[in-house]
Amino acid sequence: MNKRIILSSIYLLMSVCLSAQVKRVQNRPYTDLRPFHLGVLVGAHFQDMELNNVGPQLITFEDGTQKEQLIVCDQDSWDLGFQVGVLGELRLGNHFALRAAPSLYFGNRRIKFINYSEQLQDGSLVKETQDLKSIYVSIPVEITFAALRLNNARPYFMAGVAPMLNLSSKDNSILKFKRYDCYAEIGLGCDFYLPFFKLRPELKFMYSLLDVLDKKHPDNIKDINIRKFATSVSGVQTKMIALTFYFE
Repeated sequence: MNKRIILSSIYLLMSVCLSAQVKRVQNRPYTDLRPFHLGVLVGAHFQDMELNNVGPQLITFEDGTQKEQLIVCDQDSWDLGFQVGVLGELRLGNHFALRAAPSLYFGNRRIKFINYSEQLQDGSLVKETQDLKSIYVSIPVEITFAALRLNNARPYFMAGVAPMLNLSSKDNSILKFKRYDCYAEIGLGCDFYLPFFKLRPELKFMYSLLDVLDKKHPDNIKDINIRKFATSVSGVQTKMIALTFYFE
């Protein structure tokens, strides 16, 4: 389903841009000549993460006994969130621009843990879940390369980096993330010049460059039944797919 949404979004962006080749009256013909301009943004994104499972681990219980257990952790779906922010863009030439877009990302990740070494009375495996509600402050710095304007449309590609600050990490969670993260970004979009403003839909892919798992956190968990789930993961890298609408 997510692949269909992504492919449909790319196809829609490119189709509308190509359809603009029929000569028409240009709206806001001088808007791209400004050395600097501001805007606002809203959008939606899908969050996911790659979790490195440690495999079988030796668990020491409160009575001193030890047992090897296999616990697997995964986020089994892309979870939907949304973002809002502002845009500042500096013109570097006819095709290139440098921009910064401070934003707030709101979302939720549902993590599932399955203990393949323990069973309940009904024979089902022992499972645990964690809802990671996330609020990120992001200040991405990006370069855009735009094609020549086709009447009232102008497609472009973008790439950049996005440092992020995690505002929602909790000490009582099974998994705890570090406060800081940094994403590499790449994407494409298209400027649409409307009579009163410029609309810019953009689809971008974001992949974390850092391991964001707080590896010291399991030492602070006193409940052994919870700690064994926390120690089942050795590393985490997050990723997002974001569809954003800029208004300038």
